[in-house]
Amino acid sequence: MKYRIFLVAVIAALFLMNNAVAGQFGIAGKDDPFSEAEGEELVVLWTSGDPEVAGKMVFMYVYNAKKNGWFDEITFIVWGPSSKLLAENEKLQEEVLKMKEEGVILKACKACADQYGVSGKLEELGIDVKYMGRPLTKYIKEGYHVVTF
Repeated sequence: MKYRIFLVAVIAALFLMNNAVAGQFGIAGKDDPFSEAEGEELVVLWTSGDPEVAGKMVFMYVYNAKKNGWFDEITFIVWGPSSKLLAENEKLQEEVLKMKEEGVILKACKACADQYGVSGKLEELGIDVKYMGRPLTKYIKEGYHVVTF
């Protein structure tokens, strides 16, 4: 399982680096096949309590995917240890607010946030804190693209 997560992280990082380099040289843009959404929805389930994973991979991908229109709709779910990390880390809070400004839908698992005592803080950030077991199941059954980090 750890190998799979590592492999996904490496692939996503390579993808982001490729697009960053292409953007610097004017290659990406109107002719970029990923510059327009194709009617698809992405759900990102963020569970890691590791700030480096958040800042150097998850947040970077979600922000750029929304900003560049790679998906029509992106829902970002804070679940488990990530809820505690986000409530305590001001830099990550700023990044979440940037994602929200781009139109990313922000949600958090209430059961998890309550266990860490951070539901109120997440709500202050504009995150919809609610029980997420059923909504996540619905996303999966309805064919959303669901990735977990």
